[in-house]
Amino acid sequence: MQIPEELLLKYNSAVPRYTSYPPANHFRDFSTEEHIALIKNSNHTNPRNIAIYIHIPFCKKICYYCGCNSCSLGKGEKVDSYINAVKKELKMVSGLLDKSRKVSQVHYGGGTPNAIDLRYLEEINRLISSEFSFIDDPEIAIECNPEHLGFSDIDILLDSGFNRFSLGIQDFNKNVLKLVNRGIPGVHPSELFRYIKEKNSKVSVNFDFIYGLPGQSVSSFSKTMEQAVEIKPDRIVTFSYAHVPWLKRHQLILEKKGIPEPAEKMQMFLTGYSMLKGSGYKPLGLDHFVLHDDDLYKAFTENKLHRNFQGYCTRRTTGQVYAFGVTGIPQLEEGYSQNSRDLEIYITDIDKGNFSVEKGYVLNENQKLTREVITRLMCNKKIVFHELANDLNVSVEKLKNVVGYNEKKFLGMAADGLLKYNADSIEVTEKGTMFIRNIAVLFDRDYIEKNQTYSRTV
Repeated sequence: MQIPEELLLKYNSAVPRYTSYPPANHFRDFSTEEHIALIKNSNHTNPRNIAIYIHIPFCKKICYYCGCNSCSLGKGEKVDSYINAVKKELKMVSGLLDKSRKVSQVHYGGGTPNAIDLRYLEEINRLISSEFSFIDDPEIAIECNPEHLGFSDIDILLDSGFNRFSLGIQDFNKNVLKLVNRGIPGVHPSELFRYIKEKNSKVSVNFDFIYGLPGQSVSSFSKTMEQAVEIKPDRIVTFSYAHVPWLKRHQLILEKKGIPEPAEKMQMFLTGYSMLKGSGYKPLGLDHFVLHDDDLYKAFTENKLHRNFQGYCTRRTTGQVYAFGVTGIPQLEEGYSQNSRDLEIYITDIDKGNFSVEKGYVLNENQKLTREVITRLMCNKKIVFHELANDLNVSVEKLKNVVGYNEKKFLGMAADGLLKYNADSIEVTEKGTMFIRNIAVLFDRDYIEKNQTYSRTV
């Protein structure tokens, strides 16, 4: 597959990533009372399952490409008080939830969850198990920097209940890692993968990569994908580097080191895309590749793939998300609320027995409908309006009116081979997948392009 440069120029615009709808830049000042009301109301809405996100913000050093909410670990003097606050917040939220509801997913992100003493993660998992009941075979996932992961660490994490590892490799090229201030793993990811599978073959392992970094080229990224395919992890993710220096000033360092141009960046992705498809991986959404027997691929073939802030998931593991820790964002049916971004404020508030809420958003009924349209498009690459309207218990006419449906909007993208449509459906083509964020915007009545808000498509 080839993407003409004129298409890159035409569609390389600043658009939301739509990990949530509305995007987080729409959030407003939010009160503790509103936060508590959201949590209580979530007991009466679907999905019934509970998904838990634990944010570990600490990193031993900050990678220059990082767009996450993270902070330096330093000498680790804040870790103990932070973990105690997270556990206290867990208990506070647990007291507001219907105990008949079950946990289907737990996800640790960061920062770098495995940068701290792993006994802290054991403690949190034990607390979750004591406060909640679980579905059969829940997903218990952790994002890991392989630089800080050894065989004994894997043993601890497996014993703590983790059954999915996302290894943030980013690139196998050591020069690229050095340019972006990423450390070299002491144990090669292939050995980490082998060890995990030998200990428990049912544990799933993701390899995560980033394309568009200084030092990368089409040739070098191809070699990284060759190594990945040879190892054959369960899932491979190729994230597009999001350059947002107005939000993360340390990214300015990368401008001095030389960021690949959009055309070369796209060619990196397309080359990797072709290699992964040719090796038996099935592409999902914008950036995920899974093996044919993966639950995610089955969900995609049934038009039931879903996602939340933590990534793609099946309806079985889908739950309303309750997030804990600094900057954590619960993702509930009625809306969102975000914890304080300041570590000290978060710890102080929780220590006093108060929630530490900074921003949030309550959705109206039309926004809920829009969210579902955009989510299904981003996950399953198509919308069949009569089916979706039936699922949402609204008329097709109302659904189309809410999202500002107008076939004239699709003409240009259809002519460019990005989508196909008729009166009842819209389907994203393989080429259109590369610009699916641009397509999603067509259903977002509130979208206004702001270069200092969103990353560009390419």
